[in-house]
Amino acid sequence: MTVWRDLVGQEPTVETLSRAVRDDAAMTHAWLFTGPPGSGRSTAARAFAAALQCPQGGCGECVECRTALDGTHADVKVVATEGLSIKVAEARALVQEAALRPSVGRWRIIIIEDADRLTSYTDAPADALLKALEEPTPRTVWMLCAPSLEDVIVTIRSRSRHVRLRTPPVEAVADLLQRRDGVDPSMALHAARAAQSHIGLARRLARDEQARIRRRDVVAMSTKIVGVGDAIGAAADLAQIADEESSASASERDAAERARLLETLGADPTARTQPPHIRSQVAALEKEQKNRATRHGRDVVDRALIDLASVYRDALVLRLGSDVDLVNPDAMDKVRGLASVFTAEQLLGAMDAITEARDRINANVPPLLALEAMALQLRMPRDLGM
Repeated sequence: MTVWRDLVGQEPTVETLSRAVRDDAAMTHAWLFTGPPGSGRSTAARAFAAALQCPQGGCGECVECRTALDGTHADVKVVATEGLSIKVAEARALVQEAALRPSVGRWRIIIIEDADRLTSYTDAPADALLKALEEPTPRTVWMLCAPSLEDVIVTIRSRSRHVRLRTPPVEAVADLLQRRDGVDPSMALHAARAAQSHIGLARRLARDEQARIRRRDVVAMSTKIVGVGDAIGAAADLAQIADEESSASASERDAAERARLLETLGADPTARTQPPHIRSQVAALEKEQKNRATRHGRDVVDRALIDLASVYRDALVLRLGSDVDLVNPDAMDKVRGLASVFTAEQLLGAMDAITEARDRINANVPPLLALEAMALQLRMPRDLGM
C-alpha cells in the first residue's frame, strides 16, 4: 500500500511525481495539477505532499504519510475555499507562511485545491502569489490545482511545472469504490458510469439514495420539455433542487458555526442584541456562509447540468450508431426518445446550450435566468408522452 493507492487511472502522473520524489533534478518549487472534475487533482497533490515528507518516499503507512494525506501535517497547508473566490488577504497570508522553514518535515508544502478561484473576479489574489513563485524559498513547494491551464493566469502557469491528469476509466473508479468504500460491485459500476468517472460524485451516488433519485429526476426532465411553460418549469425545478440541497447541507452547520463563534467571543447567545464588536464578527461570518451557500448551489446546478447533458450525449451516440458505451443505459427509453425526434445537429445544439448555461452561471449570471434560456433551447419537436 502506498500514497498513490487512491489515484486511479493516472499512471503517467504517478511516474512523474515519483521520479521527482526520488531525484532532486526532477524536483521544482511549483506544480500545477490540471484535469477534468473528479480526476483526482487534489488527491494527486496530497499524495505527492505525503511522498515528499515520507522517509521512504511514500509508504502510505507512516505518520508523515497519514498526516499529509489527511491535511493535519504541520508543514502541509491545504487551502480549499468554500466561497466564490480566494481573497487577497488569504493569498498574502499564504506567501508569508511559504517564507517559513519547515518545522518538522523535509518540506513546507502549500496546496491550493481551487487555484482557479484566485481569479474569480480580479487577478489580485493571483498577483499576490507571484513574488513567492518568482523568488522561491528553499524547501518550500507550491501545489496548485485547477480544471485547466486557461483557468490560471499566464504568469502563474509560466512559473509552475504542469501535470495533466486524465479522466480515469469507469472500471478503475468502480474498483476504487469497492476497495476503499466497500460498495457492491454492480452499484459501484453503475455509480462510476453515471458519474462519468468523477470519483467524488460516484462515491456519493453509490452511497446516497437521495442523490440517485435527484439524478433520475434530472435525466427524466429531458423528454418533458415540450412547450415554453415546460421549459420555464424545468428551469425552476433545477433551481429549486439546488436551493433545497444547499439549504439542507448548510442550516445545521451555519447554526453550529454561529454558536461556536459566540462562545469563543464570550457572548450571550440568548441576548436580543450584541455589542458592536461582536455584531461585526457575526456579520462577517454570515457573509462567508452566504458566499459558501452560493457556491454550493452553483455546484449542485452544475452537476445537474452535466447529468442532463449526458442524456443528449447518449442520444447522439445512438443516433450515429456508434459503439461507444452509454452513460445512462438504465434510461434507454429516454435516450431512444430523444434520438428518435432530434437530428444529430439538434442534439449537438442541445449539448451546446447546456454548456453555455454552465459558462453563464460560472460568469455570475443569475442561475434561474441562465437555466430558462437553456431550457427554451431544449424543447422537443413533439410530445413523446413520457
